[in-house]
Amino acid sequence: MFLPLSWLILSKGLRDYLTVWACVFFVEIFQAFFWTTPAHGISGVVFGLFGYLLLIGFLEKRFLAILLTIVCFGLYGHFLPSLLPWNVPQGISWIGHFSGFIGGLIGALGIYREP
Repeated sequence: MFLPLSWLILSKGLRDYLTVWACVFFVEIFQAFFWTTPAHGISGVVFGLFGYLLLIGFLEKRFLAILLTIVCFGLYGHFLPSLLPWNVPQGISWIGHFSGFIGGLIGALGIYREP
């Protein structure tokens, strides 16, 4: 899941990709300081990339961006319930997924500019 999502964002531009990583990193660091259970792994970044791709189509309102959002939701939308604490198995950090997703949304909002 990491490689296809990374490729999709990189095809839009390196600046977008690095911005999403920076936003996810910032939110994950903030979460690490204020949450009792640590979260680690690449899943937070994957959810950040996914969050970016879900939101950017709504923001840009271009046909290809909207199509990309629909395709990403169709392929990976079944992972969204793992953002909630009661939908994950014991030992999996839902807060890592959630904070990564929020970082991706913040990245999309930070990158988008009105035409």
